[in-house]
Amino acid sequence: MARVVVVGSINMDMVVTTDTFPRLGETLFGSRFATFPGGKGANQAVAAARLGADVTMVGCVGDDAFGAAMKATLAREGIDVSHIRTGKEATGVASITLSGGDNAIIVVPGANNELSPEDIDRASDAFANADVILAQLEVPLDTVLHAARRAREHGKPSFLNPAPAVALSDELVSLTTLLTPNEHELATALQTPAGWWAEVLARMPGRIAMTHGKEGAYFTQADGTLVHQPGFTVEAVDSTGAGDTFNGAMAAFWHLGIEAAVLRANAAGALSVTRPGAQGGMPTLAELEQFLAQQS
Repeated sequence: MARVVVVGSINMDMVVTTDTFPRLGETLFGSRFATFPGGKGANQAVAAARLGADVTMVGCVGDDAFGAAMKATLAREGIDVSHIRTGKEATGVASITLSGGDNAIIVVPGANNELSPEDIDRASDAFANADVILAQLEVPLDTVLHAARRAREHGKPSFLNPAPAVALSDELVSLTTLLTPNEHELATALQTPAGWWAEVLARMPGRIAMTHGKEGAYFTQADGTLVHQPGFTVEAVDSTGAGDTFNGAMAAFWHLGIEAAVLRANAAGALSVTRPGAQGGMPTLAELEQFLAQQS
């Protein structure tokens, strides 16, 4: 069982389903509304926990109904919530519009913006006992950098899903064991021209696993050889949590090596889009193993 510490955001997702996306100034009728637990950090924590990892969440919520609900939801997944602090701002929310399996999302960070380097230091014992530290960019960048520094001090691999995409400092890149961007996020994070991703992966062998939608994922071996892990064909219902599922799976299976981890992460991501909700579709370890057995 991998021990994973997730440093990241905790949101409540408010999801509207429509036939088409509204244009500027247009009002449409939707067909469905629901709330789902979300936030990239919480999503990735749930994904890793369902796939068998022992997960600790480091985050911040508001003193409100959404915050209480999110902590309870994570605890029900078997996640250690003792390092989730209650801040002054409201719990973060995401407004999500779904149409035809695609999504458009607006995030209001709220209490996520209060997650601080001091919160990382208070979780020192969890860092010391972890096998993988996993972070994203829906919390302050200084906090993410501090987490990467602490991971290095403890001799732990540090994963970074650079989303939402921003340019990363040389220090953060050097401290990161594995980057898990899509093509756009990779170009933004490392400030490289669009379309140069193969060259970038070759320059950082074994340190990038790049997702590419239905095509699957790409990574390079230690000698710089480019490897394509094809995607899996499924009937998509809601693509919201696919990337987060991929990241949680990479952390849960990292001990198997990058090739085996990417295979399983791709399959888990594919399964996640077959049910609604960012966390609702995330598979269990048993479901993942059954799905992989059916593919062989």
